[in-house]
Amino acid sequence: MEIAIVSPIYLAEKVIPELVKRLVNTLENEGVEFEIVLVDDNSPDKSWEVIQKLAKSEKRLKGIRLSKNFGQHYAISAGIENTLAEWVVVMDCDLQDRPEDIPVLYKKSLSGFDLVVAKRNRHGDSYFKRLSSLFFYIVLNWLTGVKYDENLGNFGIYNKKVINSINNMRESIRCFPIMIHWVGFNQGTIEVNHDKRLEGRSTYSIRKLLKLSLDIILAYSDKPIRLVVKLGVVISLLAVFFGAYTLIQYFSGNILVPGYSSIIISIWFLFGATISILGVIGLYVGKTFEGVKNRPIYIITETAN
Repeated sequence: MEIAIVSPIYLAEKVIPELVKRLVNTLENEGVEFEIVLVDDNSPDKSWEVIQKLAKSEKRLKGIRLSKNFGQHYAISAGIENTLAEWVVVMDCDLQDRPEDIPVLYKKSLSGFDLVVAKRNRHGDSYFKRLSSLFFYIVLNWLTGVKYDENLGNFGIYNKKVINSINNMRESIRCFPIMIHWVGFNQGTIEVNHDKRLEGRSTYSIRKLLKLSLDIILAYSDKPIRLVVKLGVVISLLAVFFGAYTLIQYFSGNILVPGYSSIIISIWFLFGATISILGVIGLYVGKTFEGVKNRPIYIITETAN
């Protein structure tokens, strides 16, 4: 198998037929052997029924249904682990990633790249999506010390050795673009248009974006802990200076009655800092606890073809 197209599916029952049609037309024109792997992330609509129906007439279409809604990046993991193609294309199902751009990615990959990631022209995205993405990557870049480009997403073509390296990463928190950045290899980029969503709207709410952001930061950066250590040192130094200043004032006769306000402020400040520090450490302990349980990253409940 030369090329496999992996796409996570969620709330896309009206989009899937058009997605498959455009993929088949594009890849047949290229004259390459291909398969389409659609991973239903336990979508509550009729996405799985649509996949099953299409799979009966299109034998190059594989369907995978997960036992619950694991999340987009876990669905991608399920897809890339269930294909043996030489090249794997990962793309979203909403047709903002254009199937017609796949030949361009494939052609560039054959010029000596292990992976080619699409750099999105995001004029079709909403203002909120562009702003939230920019803010997320600013924070992520600051916390990790690594420069991630917010215009690079899942859409790209990846050689089998890149995919095998990703599959060997068994951590419980998955973020496909971050994992691709980590494994390295010879990477190329190419600019493509990012179309408007064909149907519906993004299922990423503010709550989901914040949860994803927190998970990624905790999984791929230890800077929050180092910041907490620095905060503890600063607080300790301030306490030393404040104590020295209080002693000087006391021996100078300027303090006759201990200040109630300063005591209360100090107590609240130190307790607040202590609780914050314990909270950050607790988050890391919690993620470590999740990892050592060694649960499967995803569970497949049904397949088609």
